[in-house]
Formats: sequence, structure tokens, C-alpha cells
Amino acid sequence: MSRVKWKVIFQDLQILNSLKKNKKKNYIRIWKRGSVITQNFLNKVVLVHTGKTFKKLHITRLYLGYRFGELCFTRKFTVKEKKVKKRK
Repeated sequence: MSRVKWKVIFQDLQILNSLKKNKKKNYIRIWKRGSVITQNFLNKVVLVHTGKTFKKLHITRLYLGYRFGELCFTRKFTVKEKKVKKRK
């Protein structure tokens, strides 16, 4: 199924303003993870807030159209090891 045509792309105005103002900085901090990645962000480094820390993302062509929240996870994945009982 394709995306519905009438839905608009969500872009936070503060993020777009910071793109224009902060050309000296190497990164942009983003708190709203629902914002869609557009061509304005190509080849830029973005720090996305995960609720506790910021995670660094380098935006490439593959990420266009996705949301920032889809690319950096908020939960820490751990591998659970099985405990092996020793036989006597």
C-alpha cells in the first residue's frame, strides 16, 4: 500500500530555522522525533534526543523520507545468556 496523498509532512519550524541560522555549527540538535527527514538535512550531522541522551546521526540519501525517531532507538538491547547447570 502506498502513503495517503492528503497527509502532509510534519516539519518542526524550530528545526528549519536552526538549519538557516546555525551554519557555523557542525550539528543540529533535534528533540521532536516525529519530524520527517527532508533534503535540507543531506550530508549533515544531527543529534537526536532519545529521552536521556543525544545520539549522533549522519544523514545520507537512504534516510530521506524517514522520521528521526525511526533511526535511533530509545531502548537498550541486551543479549540474555542461558545459565548452564553443571551435572555431577
